[in-house]
Amino acid sequence: MTLPDENVQSYPRPPRLEPVPQRIQVWLGGQEIISTVDSLRVLETHHAPTYYIPRADIRADISRAAGSSFCEWKGAARYWTLSVGETQAPRCAWDYPTPTRTFAALKDHLAIYAHAMDAVRVGGVAVTPQPGNFYGGWVTPNLRGTVKGAPGTEGW
Repeated sequence: MTLPDENVQSYPRPPRLEPVPQRIQVWLGGQEIISTVDSLRVLETHHAPTYYIPRADIRADISRAAGSSFCEWKGAARYWTLSVGETQAPRCAWDYPTPTRTFAALKDHLAIYAHAMDAVRVGGVAVTPQPGNFYGGWVTPNLRGTVKGAPGTEGW
């Protein structure tokens, strides 16, 4: 499948929440743990899209991980570890248990760091992680513009 060209500089601020028409697939521990067409994504200026998967569509053990963070748009986040058999991906996912009104649809959805998984695909297209150690966007080849997260881009 070909994903439409998108420029991350044209994504809005404040961010926009939208449904994802493509199938999302994620592998961990050699197993496909997600295959869904019911995901949402958040688009924000200079960010790769962040994909949120319905918790019910994740076929892995999910356990609470240490830490929390706060997003001015979405609210307080908590972190999760995913496990499949002997494979564990510590603190690889997060959610918003009580998201703000604008992002209420994110309730019961988890976002997953692509770098912690064996493979991630959007509409059959391979994903690479958003640069840096904080942001959890998924970079696909159709994205244009500068995606923040690399050294020197964190502040804008």
